[in-house]
Amino acid sequence: MFLSKYNLGYLSKDVVDVPDEKLFGLPEKVLQFGTGVLLRGLPDYFIDKANRKHVFNGRIVVVKSTDGGDAHAFEKQDSLYTICIRGIEDGKKIDKNIINSSISRVLSAKSDWDKVLECAHNPELTVVISNTTEVGIQLVNELITNTPPASFPGKLLAVLYERFKTFSGSEASGLVIVPTELITDNGKKLKDIILKLAAFNNLEAPFIKWLENSNRFCNTLVDRIVPGKPKPEPLEKLSVELGYSDDLLTMSEVYRLWAIEGDDKVKAVLSFAQVDDGVVITPDISLHKELKLRMLNGTHTLSCALAFLSGFKTVKNAMDDDKMVQFISDLMLKEIAPAIPYEIDAKAAEIFGSKVLDRFRNPHIEHFWISISMQYTSKLKMRVLPLIINYIRKFNKVPELMATGFAAYLLFLKPVKTEDGKYFGNWQGTEYPINDDEAAWFYEQWQGGETAAVVENILKNKDLWGTDLTLLPDFTANVAGKVKQFTEAGIEKAFA
Repeated sequence: MFLSKYNLGYLSKDVVDVPDEKLFGLPEKVLQFGTGVLLRGLPDYFIDKANRKHVFNGRIVVVKSTDGGDAHAFEKQDSLYTICIRGIEDGKKIDKNIINSSISRVLSAKSDWDKVLECAHNPELTVVISNTTEVGIQLVNELITNTPPASFPGKLLAVLYERFKTFSGSEASGLVIVPTELITDNGKKLKDIILKLAAFNNLEAPFIKWLENSNRFCNTLVDRIVPGKPKPEPLEKLSVELGYSDDLLTMSEVYRLWAIEGDDKVKAVLSFAQVDDGVVITPDISLHKELKLRMLNGTHTLSCALAFLSGFKTVKNAMDDDKMVQFISDLMLKEIAPAIPYEIDAKAAEIFGSKVLDRFRNPHIEHFWISISMQYTSKLKMRVLPLIINYIRKFNKVPELMATGFAAYLLFLKPVKTEDGKYFGNWQGTEYPINDDEAAWFYEQWQGGETAAVVENILKNKDLWGTDLTLLPDFTANVAGKVKQFTEAGIEKAFA
């Protein structure tokens, strides 16, 4: 049996949360560009949850850029899909299966463009959501009369212009536009592109005024690991448990965050925020960006090489080891949190940190350290260097755990072989790929020379780090000493 409206009555409500049939009659309030798992696992999850509680009371029209992929699955399943939430929250195991009914229909931009534009005529429409990947928010000078325009901004501008004409530029017809692409100031950048594209298309001044004054482009931050469909064997087992097959089944971790910059008007439109603490609407999302960038991403970055060289393949593997748990916890709460270059309440940092540790322990998420090591140097520079510099400035001493992570990073970035333009490291007989744009430069640095001299040359490279790290008091000697100790005694022994 496959998932569909017709089959809902045959499903066990003890196994899966089944939507009430009344939800299928709710009006279409959201136009969503993208069908990806992040959208299904985060914004669409919140909207479905609110609809069940009779709060937002609106469904989603999804615009898909092509006819292929999962378009047929949506049609076959009446746009229903299952989200399976697995993980740990506040130390407790979470295991939920929910049939999401937030999507009313899926349109192809390529073959249903006239129907997409018809959505702009709907007076109930209030929200636009997008996730078109980072490259989706780019300026492409094109005519919005194309059917359809090629770029996402082009498509959005065409919809907005159609709405402006339909409602004669009334202020009430403006939309709240909420991009979820993972770029800084995504709302602001999207608005800037839309305005430039409007100028390219010679659109009239009253429209530009309506565009700027009646529509809200919100900066956002999204954070939830949504792996999507499981591998064949666990998927088959899960299908037996659920009692049906679902081509759109979506796995998700428990943790969820959708931070949106907005005022009271935005809050009123995005009323689904009322039903879940994971949606935060605030005038400034900088706090949430800093917590995620430093305590989640920074901890990942500083733990990565140490865990990998210690023999752990995944984050969960490392969290099964008492020494690594202690290191990661102390690193995050005792060194990173106090060093964040933003005013953060200690209690807020502690609460966020405990949630991060729960996420790291999730047995259902296979997060490989070698994947986290991608573009290691740029991640370290962006996420970690401000922490190290601020810690030394603030406490007048070297952060020992950050220095430990930095030393392990230098050892990981020690290519011993190059082949077909690719670089490889080798630790205790195990070869591994180094996927870093700076790998060739590190390969040159590690050719001969004393460890202390190599470390010093790396740290003083202003082009690499944007500053001379050897000027940080005692940092170079500390890191070089740890690299030497790891090399001579081994990671595990020196780490212990």
